[in-house]
Amino acid sequence: MQYKKLGRSGLDVSPIAIGCMGFGDPAQGHPHWSLDEDASRAVIRHALEAGINFFDTANLYSNGSSEEIVGRALNDFINRDSVVIATKISAPMRNGPNASGLSRKAIMTEVDHSLRRLGTDYIDLYQIHRRDQRTPWEETLEALHDVVKMGKVRYIGASSMMAWEFSKALHIQKENGWTRFVSMQDNYNLLAREEEREMLPLCADQGVQTLIYSPLARGRLARPWGQTTARTKAEPSGAAQNPATAQSDQKIIEAVATVARERAVSQAEIALAWLHRNPVVGAPLVGALKPKHIDDAVAALSINLTDEEVARLEAPYTPRFDGQGVSNPVLLARAAEAANGFKASVPALF
Repeated sequence: MQYKKLGRSGLDVSPIAIGCMGFGDPAQGHPHWSLDEDASRAVIRHALEAGINFFDTANLYSNGSSEEIVGRALNDFINRDSVVIATKISAPMRNGPNASGLSRKAIMTEVDHSLRRLGTDYIDLYQIHRRDQRTPWEETLEALHDVVKMGKVRYIGASSMMAWEFSKALHIQKENGWTRFVSMQDNYNLLAREEEREMLPLCADQGVQTLIYSPLARGRLARPWGQTTARTKAEPSGAAQNPATAQSDQKIIEAVATVARERAVSQAEIALAWLHRNPVVGAPLVGALKPKHIDDAVAALSINLTDEEVARLEAPYTPRFDGQGVSNPVLLARAAEAANGFKASVPALF
């Protein structure tokens, strides 16, 4: 395994991160298809044996159970300082006021809860799980800076938002001398390339690397068109096909299958190899539920797609919604809010 620096930081990470949403007590809440502790530990051990040092979870996953399982496994299997533990904050963890969001109170409270569940003294990468529209950027960013200076967090990262929002956050951090975001988690894959318009160029310009969630489009890129799984049956809304893009999506998946067949490798390897071509991609977050998922991810690192193969994979793509799946009227309302300094009457996006 060849490690790389995450963005402009000095942090060494594997070019594969294990997305840990699938590790957690199924009885604790979403996701109901998660692996129990014994099964999760087997996958985590396999990842470590493959040289992967990067594990990404969130306080939300299985209501904290994911952090507990990941923390216990890593403490049992490897020296803590040899791995990079990332977790996220924003989602509600209990009922009542101050139970969610990115206020100073929420950040100071939830970072301690995550540390306790993970069984560690520090979090390597602490990420905001979407933007909190009801808390000023300045409050959120200063609180994140403070948890770094307190030694509870080493680096901070962001996740899906509009490019102008992220640009604004980076500007505020620079203006105040606060700790800077080193990463951006985004939904990006062969079936979702809208972030190529603004967010990825912004990240490349600012030296921020992206961590890609859903790199296989919820597994659709890893299997033949139309094939279902236990997860798609359990989450039919999340697996639903957009009729407006179904035709191009089918052609893309069939192109992935053709290239995979020609190379005698899996579809997952081809889809992940396509991501690794982009230097702004730090690591795909591989939601491994089986050792084979990790093996495919590692094998993809050795695949160098030709320009002709890439052209075949990309040609069927058609434009769709913006990177967040938000319609233009909402985007315009949000822009008006920023320009006029008031909160527009539009639904919360995240």
